[in-house]
Amino acid sequence: MRTALTALGMVIGVAAVVAVLAVGEGASASVTDRIRSLGSNLLTVRPGDARSGGVRTSGRVETLKRSDATALAAIAGIRAVAPEASTNVQVRYLTVNLNASVVGVTSSYFEVRALDIAQGLGVSDLDDTQRARVVILGANVAQQLFPEGRRLGARIQLRGIAFRVVGVLAEKGTTGGTSADDQLFVPLGTLQGVLTGKDNLSALSLSLEDEGQTAGIQGQIEQLLRLRHRLRSDQDNDFDVRSQAQMLETMSAVTGTFTMLLGSVAAVSLLVGGIGIMNIMLVSVRERTREIGVRMAVGARRRDVLLQFLVEAVVVSVAGGLLGIGLGYLAASLIAKLGGWATVVPVYSVALALTVSVLIGIVFGVGPARRASRLDPVEALRQE
Repeated sequence: MRTALTALGMVIGVAAVVAVLAVGEGASASVTDRIRSLGSNLLTVRPGDARSGGVRTSGRVETLKRSDATALAAIAGIRAVAPEASTNVQVRYLTVNLNASVVGVTSSYFEVRALDIAQGLGVSDLDDTQRARVVILGANVAQQLFPEGRRLGARIQLRGIAFRVVGVLAEKGTTGGTSADDQLFVPLGTLQGVLTGKDNLSALSLSLEDEGQTAGIQGQIEQLLRLRHRLRSDQDNDFDVRSQAQMLETMSAVTGTFTMLLGSVAAVSLLVGGIGIMNIMLVSVRERTREIGVRMAVGARRRDVLLQFLVEAVVVSVAGGLLGIGLGYLAASLIAKLGGWATVVPVYSVALALTVSVLIGIVFGVGPARRASRLDPVEALRQE
């Protein structure tokens, strides 16, 4: 019973490490999937921060134009360019009144951003050219405005201007703090000519033919935009170019840091478990002094006694580690099922747990084993 309780410290420690690493890996995989769901081989160009006298001020510059999108589309390796502009508007339908983000888009936007139309149609080039007053609803907005489900053909008001609903997006989920489910989409020409009266863009989304060419194409984009915006060599870019790979690296670094932090905290319990093993082995040496004396009297060498107690410590530690791995798998499954979190138990966590278990058994078992091997046989036999 005493040995089992000692091994329990290792069980809990290993289980905590495995479960924490599973949560961390699951979070990293979830973030990666969400970023990739933005669109394949994606590059995003956004306006840079406004500056005054070399000092960053609030707001963004308004230098991105539709002509920039046309120029970028001519770069070899870019499959499609989707310019966009956004604003917040008051949306009304009968008695429903809400504030939402409206995004002006072109026909290529939904393909580049990997958004699916669940009902109706998307934005066509003709809608954009004629500034058609049509709107596509995100899944959440559609549910708020039309809880009964009849949406297509209905007319809603954006800033008091009537728009006809021609489509509804499939549910997408939140990515990067924003969600297409909470937005409305109108033709870019309509947003600029009818809703805002401004010709600047909020962003340019570019879909690449080959992800391996990202770095080269990113450099070409920067050179072309600097030339078009007439920036001198001593001036900073008035735009930001971010690739999907950069977003993945940033988010992976963040989730990795939190995983290591939580894993380090959980690893403290392994240290506690190792101390418990050393304690029980010291007690075992004291209680089995006469047994050690008998063994040495009939020919056992010091290394035999050392190996005996060292193996016992390793066995207790590894047994606790194996049980801890099983408990860690169970804990990860319960977290995924009850908490709704994505969990992935990495193979390296199992190997790490077993390796640490063996090392703890050796490190904390050496002391008691050395003490047992150095007992004097005569004095040990006299022990009652």
